[in-house]
Amino acid sequence: MKKHEYRYTSFAARRAKSLRHSMTPPERHLWYDYLRTSPWKFQRQKPIGPYIVDFICYEHRLILELDGESHADDDAYNHDERRDSYLRKQGFRVLRLTNRDIQNHFQDVCTIIEQAIASPHIHGRIGSDAM
Repeated sequence: MKKHEYRYTSFAARRAKSLRHSMTPPERHLWYDYLRTSPWKFQRQKPIGPYIVDFICYEHRLILELDGESHADDDAYNHDERRDSYLRKQGFRVLRLTNRDIQNHFQDVCTIIEQAIASPHIHGRIGSDAM
């Protein structure tokens, strides 16, 4: 396997490409107003195994996931936990941010991302209460 190649289906590759063209407003805001020009190389909507991650920085093994309201119920939470467990087993840290925080606390979100880049111990769900 190549350096950043993980097994995924051609369907996942097509789906990721489609998602890059139809980002949500919070994804678009974070990408165009911060990640795209950050000093760290982030990529968006990349397939990792059976999943497509919102943003990934391979150099720092950091995945950023943006969660909307649909992630609040128990089923979605459990799905996210299984997904994050799989990604951790692949050697990544997963930082979950809420769409609401992207919209209302954008500078704080950027600071948290910078702190996560600097510290390999920062991961998990980050919400307004932590800002």
